[in-house]
Amino acid sequence: MPGIDESLLEAMRLPGARGALVVDWISGLALGAVGEAPGGDVEATAAETAELARLAMESGALAPAHAGQGKEPPVEDLILTTADAFHLLRFVVTTFDSTVFLFLSLDRADGNLALARIRLAEMADRMVLG
Repeated sequence: MPGIDESLLEAMRLPGARGALVVDWISGLALGAVGEAPGGDVEATAAETAELARLAMESGALAPAHAGQGKEPPVEDLILTTADAFHLLRFVVTTFDSTVFLFLSLDRADGNLALARIRLAEMADRMVLG
């Protein structure tokens, strides 16, 4: 089972991948990073994407109270689309109260959004934290 570094390197093998991070959405800190961060600042990207993740997970409209009562989180992933990129956040599910997600910045012209979502889901399922 891959750890953080192996998962990030696997993410970078996706067509159009620009950069990947593992982020704790409570603290806003990057636990690992590879490639280019949007804007060139890994810590700023981690903090800003953590805000998006926190909003999605704590919002009653996006994460209703009845959702996420089993193993699956109330929100699986988020996609942010800009003029030249797709930004994907995929939450990592663990047996404890996980606050970690995978972030992938994908070139819009060269990347395949559907493939990236599938691969990030697979990576999150295999990822071993700790």
